[in-house]
Amino acid sequence: MTLGYRLKKERERRKWSQKFVAEKIGITNTVLSNYERDYRDPDTTTLGKLADLYEISTDELLGRSNKLSKKEERDIARDLEKTLEELENSEDALMFDGEPIDEHTKEMIRISLENSMRMAKQLAKQKFTPNKSTKKI
Repeated sequence: MTLGYRLKKERERRKWSQKFVAEKIGITNTVLSNYERDYRDPDTTTLGKLADLYEISTDELLGRSNKLSKKEERDIARDLEKTLEELENSEDALMFDGEPIDEHTKEMIRISLENSMRMAKQLAKQKFTPNKSTKKI
């Protein structure tokens, strides 16, 4: 997905005209059209104004979002359940000082594991996903 495509989708999602957006950020309708068709890229100031207007980050507009896909969310849920099941079925797992841990502590472990899995997915996504906002020549 290109920057122009994301700009257009954000504008259309709000049912705003090009004229409205252009006036709000102080550019011409033609310039905005060129951005949306990937003929030109906005400078950093204009990109910031667009992001503010659309109430999203410039990283999201540039395609650098760390949001996880639905598949990644399902993978995390599956892996989390599998890990927790293995821990509960293990003979020595989920004990502290020889005593079984309480439900509150189990929930804290679940939350910690889930956060760790999310962070690992996001870091891998940042590291191994090429910048999709560059134009293909």
